[in-house]
Amino acid sequence: MAVFYKPDSWWGGILPHLLLTMVAFVAIWFLLFRRMGQAGGGGFMGTFLRSRHRVTSKEESKVTFKDVAGIDEAKEEVAEIIEFLKSPGKFQRLGGRIPRGVLLVGEPGCGKTLLAKAIAGEADVPVFAISGSDFVELFVGVGASRVRDLFKQARENAPCIVFLDEIDAIGRRRGEGFHGGGQDEREQTLNAILVEMDGLGTSDQVIIIGATNRMDVLDPALTRPGRFDRQINVSLPDLKGRYEILKIYAAKVKLGEDADLHRLARGTPMFSGADLEAMVNEAAIAATMTGKDAVQQEDLEEARDKVRWGRARKSRVIDEWEKKITAYHEAGHALVQVLMPEADPLHKVSIIPRGVIGGATFALPERDRYLYTRRYCQALLSIALGGRVSEELFCGDISSGASNDLAHATELARTMVLDWGMSERVGMISYAAERRRAVLPEFAAKDYSDHTAEIVDAEIKTFIDQAYAETHKLLTDNREKADRIAQALLKYETLEADEVKQIIEGKPLKKTSVGDLIEAEHAKKEGQAEVQDAPAETARPLPGTEPPAMPEVS
Repeated sequence: MAVFYKPDSWWGGILPHLLLTMVAFVAIWFLLFRRMGQAGGGGFMGTFLRSRHRVTSKEESKVTFKDVAGIDEAKEEVAEIIEFLKSPGKFQRLGGRIPRGVLLVGEPGCGKTLLAKAIAGEADVPVFAISGSDFVELFVGVGASRVRDLFKQARENAPCIVFLDEIDAIGRRRGEGFHGGGQDEREQTLNAILVEMDGLGTSDQVIIIGATNRMDVLDPALTRPGRFDRQINVSLPDLKGRYEILKIYAAKVKLGEDADLHRLARGTPMFSGADLEAMVNEAAIAATMTGKDAVQQEDLEEARDKVRWGRARKSRVIDEWEKKITAYHEAGHALVQVLMPEADPLHKVSIIPRGVIGGATFALPERDRYLYTRRYCQALLSIALGGRVSEELFCGDISSGASNDLAHATELARTMVLDWGMSERVGMISYAAERRRAVLPEFAAKDYSDHTAEIVDAEIKTFIDQAYAETHKLLTDNREKADRIAQALLKYETLEADEVKQIIEGKPLKKTSVGDLIEAEHAKKEGQAEVQDAPAETARPLPGTEPPAMPEVS
């Protein structure tokens, strides 16, 4: 009996898969795309391509120019922009036009976003705020569409301000060396912004305000006049600015009578506005945790050290030998800081660990420095090497605790040679361009020969060796003073500048040592334990108040 096999049709094999795919596609369409389209009113793409800006009016913003300090010049320039929007005819009377764009440039935490919030609080116009990262999505073309939608709504609500925060996210320099081709989403978004800013006329009364801390990576077409007409530098506050900022944030907390904001401003060089706000807040938290009625000066100084270096690790168990090395290390820094006439005044020295450091020596500058002389730089090199030299003289060995000091000294010496022309052998030639081009990979080649590189390395070592020799002589001639400071650090752990000067002069300190504090704390705990363990005495009535005797019952 013969058996014949009849194969199935190929159509019958793929039909179930095709039907399953169609059902899945229809289900996704009805469940996702159609629902999102109904919610947005313009279909799925209509919702996805819309700008995600936030509109802020004067009534909604609680920040004004009174809340901004330390950047007076930036406030004045921004105030002119607000006056442009309020009275455009006042400036057009003489033929002037409203600036199309203002670029706020500054380090993180200097107050760029705070200044933009103050603009919203001062201007009688709406502010459209959006971050540069909100334009960039997975799909190509979404960013450009959102830019067009943003500027369309801005023109409809003119006069107004468009605030682009972190504009470097989309405004980076174009080219294959940066993103990888002309089809990059950021490039299309940037091109859309350039076109829209060119399309703004004097009658539109729309001002673009951008903020960035990476001015070096922005595309030149974005920063040229006609697009961003003004570039406002929002720099770190100076001594007066830090004092004004501290007054603003200190008014929000309850300060003690001993709080000295001017002294605190002197002790916070290179602090930004955000750092100062965090410092005042940390001081208020610390005072609250210790049960104080007000924020005192010691709370503010402890908060300053915490913001800069980290929390003090008082519970860390340190070997006595390591503690001795740390004490002599910091004593060397402190003594050189005091004896160097070109150095900033000493503030305090401590061997309490903070963060990754085992101790620290703090300076208290009398003024802000905008120029660094060679003598001042040489003094900084000597101070940085004071810890290592002190270890050699008093401990007979060296430790890894000077790693940060050596890195700081090397970088300073390198800057003196390459950037500031302070080396007689290298001459008055700046090689800083090669260092700045580190952000541009295609320009990473050196600007000088290998022979010049050898000379630069030799000059850096010469600066370090000269500072080492001077520091070694200084500490050798004042060996007893350094030893007294180290012994005092081992006893008290922290010394103020006045106390260091008393030690140098040979005067005794009237200060409670750390050991005395520990013994007092132990005695207090033992006293509390004895009171708790003592048997309760039987209560006896006062004389003349005894109750009448009860009759005996037989």
